[in-house]
Amino acid sequence: MTPLKMDPQQTAQALPFMRLSQAITSLLQDTSVVVSPRLVQPLSNAGSLFVMPAADAQLAITKLITWVADNPSRGLPAIQGEVMVFDARDGRLLHVLDGPTVTAQRTAAVSLLAAQRLAPHPQGRLLLVGAGVQAKAHLHAFVQGLGVKEVRVASRTRASAQALVEEAQSLGVRAAIAESADQALAECSLVVSATSAQEIAVRGMPRDDAFISAIGAFTPAMVEWAPEVCRHVAQHGRVVVDTRDADHEAGDLLQAGLDVVQFPSLQDLVLEHTAFDTSPSGPVFFKSCGWAGWDLAAARCVVQGSLNPSS
Repeated sequence: MTPLKMDPQQTAQALPFMRLSQAITSLLQDTSVVVSPRLVQPLSNAGSLFVMPAADAQLAITKLITWVADNPSRGLPAIQGEVMVFDARDGRLLHVLDGPTVTAQRTAAVSLLAAQRLAPHPQGRLLLVGAGVQAKAHLHAFVQGLGVKEVRVASRTRASAQALVEEAQSLGVRAAIAESADQALAECSLVVSATSAQEIAVRGMPRDDAFISAIGAFTPAMVEWAPEVCRHVAQHGRVVVDTRDADHEAGDLLQAGLDVVQFPSLQDLVLEHTAFDTSPSGPVFFKSCGWAGWDLAAARCVVQGSLNPSS
C-alpha cells in the first residue's frame, strides 16, 4: 500500500473535532499506549525542532515539527513539519499528515474535551486571546462541540482580530473585537489564550464561573497569564493540566511558583481518579502543553476514517 500523504485540507477533513475528542478519551483509557519524552532540539534564532514519538498496539507515530515564534513576520507559519503514521505490527508507513494541522486540530479537541467536562457554562460567550491558527481551530471546535454563539477576539494585531471575527461570523456566530483582553474577561465565561507566549498577555482576573484553556505556553520559559492570576485561580478555583508533562513544562504555572504536581490531569478526570465538582465555586484553569499521545489519537482518527469512510 502506498502511504497516503495528506495536505492541510485533507488532514483537517480527516480530523473532525467531535470524533477526535472521542478518540482522545479512548486513548486515555488504553493501557497499551506508550509515549516517550519528546526531544526538543534548539535551533538558531531561538527556534526548536520537536521529535515526538508514541505508539499503541496497532499504530506508531512520530511528529517532526519546527517552531519558530517570529516566522509570521517572514510570511511563514510558526509551526512546520509532518506526522508519520506507521503500522506497529509490520512497520509499514501508512500516512504522512500535515504537522501544523494535526497540532491545531488535536490541541483544540483536547480543549474541547476539557471544556465538556469542566466548564460551568459551556455555551457562554467565548474570549479568544490571540488570533492565529490555534485560535481559529478553537473557534471551530467550541462552536461545533459546545454550541458557542458569541465570540470576542483580542489580538495585538487588529487585522488578525478582524479576520477571525469575520471567520466567526461566517459560522453564524455573533463576534466582535475586544479592545482589551483584561476588560473582556468580565463578560466571557469561556476563555482560550493562544498567543505566542513570549510575554504576559492577560493580567485581569477571570469570572468565578470561567473556564480557561491556556495553550500558548508549552515550555517553562513561556508565559501568557500573569503569575498573580494563576495563584488566584489555584487558591480560589481549580487547576487541571493536560498531562503530567506539564509538571516541568507549564510556564504559566511554574513562573507563578505553583507546585504543578498537585494538580490533576485530564486522564485523572477521564479515569475518575479525581472527584471534580463543576459547580461555579471558582474559575477553572486548564493548562495544555501538548503531548505526542494527542497526535497518536489523531492518527487513530485518520486510520479509522480511511477504513470506514462513512463513520
